[in-house]
Amino acid sequence: MAAHAEVVGWRGGLDVLHRRIAGRFRRAEARERAKRYLAGLLDRVERKNGWQLAEHLGEPGPQGVQRLLNAADWDVEAVRDDLRAYVVEHLGDPAGVLIVDETGFLKKGTKSVGVRRQYSGPAGRIENCQVGVFLAYASTAGRAFLDRELYLPKEWADDAERRREAGVPAGVGFATKPQLAQAMLGRAFAAGVPAAWVAGDEVYGDDGAFRRWLEDAAGRPYVVAVSCDHPVWRAGAQERADRLVAALPEEAWAPLSAGAGSQGERLYDWACIRLPYEGAPATAQWLLARRGLGDPTEVAYYRAFGPAATPVADLVRVAGMRWAIEASFEDAKGAVGLDHYEVRKWTAWYRHITLALLAHAYLEVTRRRADADAGKKGDPPTCSR
Repeated sequence: MAAHAEVVGWRGGLDVLHRRIAGRFRRAEARERAKRYLAGLLDRVERKNGWQLAEHLGEPGPQGVQRLLNAADWDVEAVRDDLRAYVVEHLGDPAGVLIVDETGFLKKGTKSVGVRRQYSGPAGRIENCQVGVFLAYASTAGRAFLDRELYLPKEWADDAERRREAGVPAGVGFATKPQLAQAMLGRAFAAGVPAAWVAGDEVYGDDGAFRRWLEDAAGRPYVVAVSCDHPVWRAGAQERADRLVAALPEEAWAPLSAGAGSQGERLYDWACIRLPYEGAPATAQWLLARRGLGDPTEVAYYRAFGPAATPVADLVRVAGMRWAIEASFEDAKGAVGLDHYEVRKWTAWYRHITLALLAHAYLEVTRRRADADAGKKGDPPTCSR
């Protein structure tokens, strides 16, 4: 993200952003506190939790902030829709990519909604944490989040007492991470978000129902990672992805760029196998493999679906776009306190996360605009990825 000193000078646009969501708050007190909350998320507050945000806002205690997140009368789903519209307005591109992924939020105790010992991507191991599933958007204009869902483990979904204490709505049942991703993608498609592809990691790629929904019900092209033992049909038999790729001749591999990164072009060797699956007219499916240059042991695998004439370079580009959501998680946690919250209940989680995603989108849009203005003046951009 741009240097914080520069961000401070961009506060004028925050008033405009706040006006977009002001109508979602029934009372003026909550409306104004939401504006100050957004400003606090964007400012130099070490830990953006209730106590430190309240102190930064000049309030004697965290009660006002807690009331905004827990009890105030406002429509968090409508604010989510405002977030999506804001991102599309500023970053929308017909060639954009919708990206699904999850991240963990480390927590102590057992009371925070959805918390349990489960795998946390940021920690890289099993931890006591909550897991959120997110939908991000990436285009040549920038990257930001569109949507979010809290993953509710089955032991929580089936426990009436824990649900009651945490304020889980009666209509919320257990849903897998791919099912949560499908719900968010469905909202994005219904809202007309301009996007040519969907991307995701193995959690989503290995789920056949999720892929078939994208192919049949949504008709959306995708490039999603799959595990090494992912089964595919080839020549009338089912075979593991890694064994199928291992049998390819060396000439099947070619170096291609998965896009520019912080260290320059991300070059890998890639191979592509067309799969014998039937689908809609003029569509095709592929198994895509990526390995490190000169390192045949470092291999990643992808399932892809899209127009039959799609060049391999386009599939590679989409596969490489998944980094955008990982970078956005890092930015949102570091810059706007996505993971700094200290709330236990369902509604409060959604409210903090949604406001943090809105603050992150504002930073991205503002940074991109500043970089564009600097480019017009011949100055170097503020940062690059």
